[in-house]
Amino acid sequence: MSDNPPSLAPGIEYPVSGLTEPAEIVVDRYGVPHIRAASRRDLFLVQGFNAARDRLWQIDLWRKRGLGLLSADFGPGYLAQDRAARLFLYRGDMAAEWAAYGVPDAREIVEAFVAGINAFVALVEARPELTPPEFAAVGTRPGRWSAEDVVRIRSHALVANVLSEGLRAQVLARADLETDLARRSIDPPHEILVPDGLDPADITPDVLDAFKLATAPVTFSPERLAASLDEAWRWSRVDELGTVTLDPSAPEDGSNNWAVSGSRTATGRPVFASDPHRAYSLPSLRYVVHLTAPGLDLIGAGEPVLPGISFGHNGHSAFSMTIFPTDQEDLIVYETEPGDPDRYRYGAGTERMERVCERIPVKGAPDQVVTLAFTRHGPVVHEDRARRRAFAVRTVWSEPGSAAYLGSLGSMQARSVAEFEAAIRHWNVPPGNQVYSDMGGTVAWFASGKAPRRPNHDGLLPVPGDGRYEWNGFHDPAELPRSVDPERGFVATANEMNLPEGFPVQAVKLGYEWFESSRADRIHAVLDADKAHTPDASMRLQTDDLSLPAARVLRLLPTCARGREQSALAVLAGWEGRLDEASAAAALFEVWWTKHLKPALLARAAPDPALRKLLPPGDHETLLAALERPGSRPWVRDQEDRAALLADTLSAAFEDCRARLGQDPAAWRWGDLHHGYFEHPLSAGFPGANGWRDVGPLPKGGSGSTVMNTRYRVTDFRAIAGASFRMVLDVGNWDAGRFINAPGQSGDPRSPHYDDLAPLWAARRYLPLLYSREAVDAAAELRIRLSPA
Repeated sequence: MSDNPPSLAPGIEYPVSGLTEPAEIVVDRYGVPHIRAASRRDLFLVQGFNAARDRLWQIDLWRKRGLGLLSADFGPGYLAQDRAARLFLYRGDMAAEWAAYGVPDAREIVEAFVAGINAFVALVEARPELTPPEFAAVGTRPGRWSAEDVVRIRSHALVANVLSEGLRAQVLARADLETDLARRSIDPPHEILVPDGLDPADITPDVLDAFKLATAPVTFSPERLAASLDEAWRWSRVDELGTVTLDPSAPEDGSNNWAVSGSRTATGRPVFASDPHRAYSLPSLRYVVHLTAPGLDLIGAGEPVLPGISFGHNGHSAFSMTIFPTDQEDLIVYETEPGDPDRYRYGAGTERMERVCERIPVKGAPDQVVTLAFTRHGPVVHEDRARRRAFAVRTVWSEPGSAAYLGSLGSMQARSVAEFEAAIRHWNVPPGNQVYSDMGGTVAWFASGKAPRRPNHDGLLPVPGDGRYEWNGFHDPAELPRSVDPERGFVATANEMNLPEGFPVQAVKLGYEWFESSRADRIHAVLDADKAHTPDASMRLQTDDLSLPAARVLRLLPTCARGREQSALAVLAGWEGRLDEASAAAALFEVWWTKHLKPALLARAAPDPALRKLLPPGDHETLLAALERPGSRPWVRDQEDRAALLADTLSAAFEDCRARLGQDPAAWRWGDLHHGYFEHPLSAGFPGANGWRDVGPLPKGGSGSTVMNTRYRVTDFRAIAGASFRMVLDVGNWDAGRFINAPGQSGDPRSPHYDDLAPLWAARRYLPLLYSREAVDAAAELRIRLSPA
């Protein structure tokens, strides 16, 4: 391992501009910084300083992506992405923005946080040897932050469902809504309303390119970095993995969390578990930090670009969230005036778009002036002047208080369930399953997020922008579902359809597109059966690899015996559906399901290749139900047809595995195909450059359907999304908390904590989440003393 960077020298001391009292950062042997400050303002200032110390390249890139400033550093290949990002910046009243978070000192907290970032930027300017190696490799320097940067950037937040609306319209233009169920099921059951005046053929595949580009991560390739100004607008498409390409929807990000009442645990204390799922990245999206000042003692994880934490505890209460898939977006379709594309039909007349010109600096070229257009509903993402159509996205991002996760500033301080409920009334984005527990024994779940009222449409298809399909404000948070100390003895969520029985679904149309229920079903089954739950049991459950879709398909295998697939059936014999990385049966099943059985079902649902391209990856519940109930869908006519389909695809999958893994099935391993890999953002653009390294491959079990969510790309089975951060808490016995954060805490390749946690993550292991001063000091690896400059 490389030597420590200068900033990690033992006993180091720094003067920090803006600090009012001495402060300290104690870094433990696992890379977790424990920040101790004399006031709230100093605490958040030091949090920003420390975030820059460990993650400067990452947070600088986040800011430049969000504000549309990439072209200045990286050239014309990033101009289209800069323009797209600027479409979705918050442009409303800033006083309303700060007030919306419900925390009186929200602005002061964020100002202190960015002052800390800027203090570290000033430090690296004075001491260049502290600068992360990425900046020298690409010839850039970190920028200075303002508090407004943190809240105006919206495009990294998870919201739904405009991409699905666009795909559904494209399917409807070629087929029918039943066919679209093979792409995305609807729950609760609902007859989709086709808005009057909508022509689905208007929704072409490029309508949402700007939206995809605005939300895409920053990617690098030699071709993109070398793009000329003439080629700039060719770099405006995004593939299904989120990579910006020359010439399409992002995978879903889910999460798990639960809180088990002390009445069902071995110790009598609640057990609390959280593992948010996002795209794997290097460094990790999450950063674990301990924040201590008079009146505050918080530990847990958040995004390093934000003050506070979103998943953790405050010494009394534990909190976390998963996505609650509220529909917070609509695609709006306008008919524009003949000869005047700036005017669109609205009500009995027309309205004029607002066009804004902005100057974007471009490396190696003159500044470029771009034009952004806005309607009363939001940013215009596409114009088809030949057909006299324009398209805008209406989104809660445009509303005050919708910076992602900043609502945590209130919820992280709550010390009772009533305070927690009051705080999350101000949580807008992303919509959340907020789970809470405390030392008094309470366990609770609240749905949160800004939920539009749609009086006369359901949000499942684009709507005409002529005024007939408006939002009528937002639902009061009190209308959203919740559960406090349920009789069941626990609360648990995994992005499934969890609206309680009797909830007024049609009156409060929160959304109809949820994640598949496999993870939630498994979590609920395990917790229901466990009357003496322990933190160790929660860790085992977070890393559970039982695939319920596999178990459902296995039950159908006796119906498919036809002869040719006998060798494959021998591999699957006795297998119960666990996707262990050492399992041959797991490898065969996942190759069968992903590369053969699902594609065969989708081909039956959509014989037209152009239509079929819109359906992947396919809706598991719809496809599994079609197999289990032959004749319920036209894609599987009867039991004989099903037997033939299963036998043919299983035989093909067996031969596929022999080609991929060798002739002897006894040597097959799921982990030889399915692997974790943390790729540095610059690896593709600067091949062979020194100063950083990728981490992996790391054999991994599971899939996107297991509680241990390790969703993979179908091209090479690389795991691309899931839990890199996990946390389990024994509520009240805080030093017994456990965590993992892969590949490591630091984003600096010179740090020993850059990739030290990756092997433990791959092995399903955890580390202590130390909390008490005594435990932290005993594990201290480094002390950084900060003094007022």
